Amino acid sequence: MKFTDLVPAIAIEQTMHEREVAITGLAYSSRKVQPGHVFVCIRGVKADGHTFAPAAVNAGAVALVVEEFIKELDVPQYRVRDARSSLAALADAFYGHPTQKMKTIGITATNGKTSTSFMANAILEEQGLQTGLIGTVVVKIGQKAEPSELTTPESLDLQRYFSEMVEQSIKHAVMEVSSSALELDRVGSVDFDIVTFNNISREHIDLHSSFENYVMHKSKLVTRAGADKVAILNLDDAYSAALQNQTEAHVITIGVESEEADIRCTDLDLSTGRANFTVSIARTIETPQGTIPQGEFQVSLGTPGYHSVYNSLVAIAIGLLCEASVEIIQKAMHDFTGVERRFEMIFEESFKVIDDHFANSGNIDITLGTVEKMDYQNLKLIYAIRGDRGVTVNRENAEAIVRWAPKLGLTEVIATVSKSHVTAKDVVAEEEKAVFLEVMEAAGITVHLYEELPEAVQQGLAQANDKDVVLLAGCQGMDYGAKYALEQLAEMNPGLDREKLFKPLATRVAGV
Repeated sequence: MKFTDLVPAIAIEQTMHEREVAITGLAYSSRKVQPGHVFVCIRGVKADGHTFAPAAVNAGAVALVVEEFIKELDVPQYRVRDARSSLAALADAFYGHPTQKMKTIGITATNGKTSTSFMANAILEEQGLQTGLIGTVVVKIGQKAEPSELTTPESLDLQRYFSEMVEQSIKHAVMEVSSSALELDRVGSVDFDIVTFNNISREHIDLHSSFENYVMHKSKLVTRAGADKVAILNLDDAYSAALQNQTEAHVITIGVESEEADIRCTDLDLSTGRANFTVSIARTIETPQGTIPQGEFQVSLGTPGYHSVYNSLVAIAIGLLCEASVEIIQKAMHDFTGVERRFEMIFEESFKVIDDHFANSGNIDITLGTVEKMDYQNLKLIYAIRGDRGVTVNRENAEAIVRWAPKLGLTEVIATVSKSHVTAKDVVAEEEKAVFLEVMEAAGITVHLYEELPEAVQQGLAQANDKDVVLLAGCQGMDYGAKYALEQLAEMNPGLDREKLFKPLATRVAGV
């Protein structure tokens, strides 16, 4: 391939040392450059790709895409305004525009992206389709899967995955789309057919500098969708609902509380922690991506949680647009038992142990709202304070717990900074710990604070009685909580079936 074949994909402002070159691929990391590559100089938060251009040329790069010329290098250079968006466009062109050859589904939300993606994938697989799945936990291409490094991969890696899907004749791909991916143009050239926006709450504020910027970047998935696309929006979330008039896409609305939603949940029963409800579709919905017929049908979810109802409504809408039958959807939703650490019930004998990634105040509200609807005696909350997310997020998380405490009869919290079980990027700072304790003290909630995660888990399990709920709550600091909880339960109850007890760890990615 000649680089001039790709040049029309990007807006070139100026060239230097321009000449025809044959290329073998693209790279944005000098460590991955191979002979014949074009090296794209991306400016990141911690490093500037321009400084690595000499190393890239020494490794065999035959051309550079730059934001400023590097005069000492005698290779063709193409100056662009934004190298990152140029990388996305070049990658899409290099791999032959793969997402134009599939039904590509993009899912965003503050909470529930992973679960919704897995649910939608479960419906498509139950339908007998070969699928692609890209997200926080895994990248799956047909029957092959590998752990993810980023929620949304860099654009070059993303287009390579899509290209592999096309090579395997995969026609449906589901992916999580993070706010950072939207801000950094990782999905800039992805041709999404169906986009979804389920909810938004305060998260990643430091990354985007403000909540308003976070909302703006998150919304791009919907606001950029064209008239031949479909946007699935949640009428119960004000930010999602507000996007109805900000997109050219055909809008389908879902809701539990709103009576105006196109696809509604009615007759909701959450007494066991797992939802049973009626899906009500008031009218036949004609869209450029498929038709959803009017009707009603029952759904019993295999995954617990009130939030799972919202996630499932999005997944059901996707399934219906992809021509899945009601029977397929019902079976897929019943058989799908969830994603690790998303209100995951890891033990259900004399008492329940639930593992949840309590990421932010919105997630906490949904999780504790589900607990409130369950039948149980007492709640034992074991909370891993969130590290390296700043005082604001930790204050808001603490305040969310405090709001729910009276409804849940919560007067004590077991907390941990998980000192030995987080990497350097997730260490709890003194001010983060202090603000959590300050909010709890002001609310009159007693905190039993442990430096180490195993001791905190042990204390919570030791206090649990019949019909109680033990909630392992927290992000990176609680990743290993399930492992320690199940090991301690095995010691406490030697007669338990060990194979059944440790089954939740069998397919774990985090904390094993």
